[in-house]
Amino acid sequence: MFYDTGCYGRVLLGSVSADAAARLATLPGEWLEYDAEEEAIVVRHIQPTAGPSLPTIAGELVAILADVPAAQQAQIKGGDLFVHTEKSAQLVRLRVDPGGALHVRWAHPDYAKARRQAYVRGAERLVDARIQRLDGTVRFTAPDPGRAAADLEAAADTFDGLYPEGEVRVATASGGSVQADLAGVNLDVDLLMKALERLASPGSLTGQLDVSSFAGEAPERYARFVFENGRTSIQRPVLWHSDT
Repeated sequence: MFYDTGCYGRVLLGSVSADAAARLATLPGEWLEYDAEEEAIVVRHIQPTAGPSLPTIAGELVAILADVPAAQQAQIKGGDLFVHTEKSAQLVRLRVDPGGALHVRWAHPDYAKARRQAYVRGAERLVDARIQRLDGTVRFTAPDPGRAAADLEAAADTFDGLYPEGEVRVATASGGSVQADLAGVNLDVDLLMKALERLASPGSLTGQLDVSSFAGEAPERYARFVFENGRTSIQRPVLWHSDT
């Protein structure tokens, strides 16, 4: 299983009384525990085994917060816990505001307001190559468009992925232009990028490619590649909208 169900993050409680700290330290938890030294709710280092992650973690978080004395709740500094769910393969954020208010938000990846940055090969953590799903369209000119089209089709046909499906349609036109449309293709984007760099005339590559997952891998690893004006940029999806 590639999708890493689990939890990460922490919630700072701030200073609590010695009695409260002693009680918090004894609360049973499969996922979460109180760390007196850090004055925080942290994720346990053992591997949880029972119960679905989201309701279990949310319940443990509420149980710990509820044991902070009312007179000391104003000192809660807050923080975020991020939960990877099992059934929907979604990322969920449990945010505790200063003072203890709790908000639950489901991630909905969106590129409309995503920031662009220059792509540097190897610097980005992407979906595991064996389960990458590529969607999008790229256009370029090539000295030998027929050879370029054949090479792109071969790259998709011969890639040793776990989901041999999807479709690559490559068309050529006068002037050496090549257009490749990818729909649900299981292909390593890094291999495709190398092929495009080799085949395309310098500065001619345009279009965009979305990298997601066939196996519901964490949306933090999704990305969009944008080819424009001879440059390759990458975007990470905005996960949370209308943040509090």
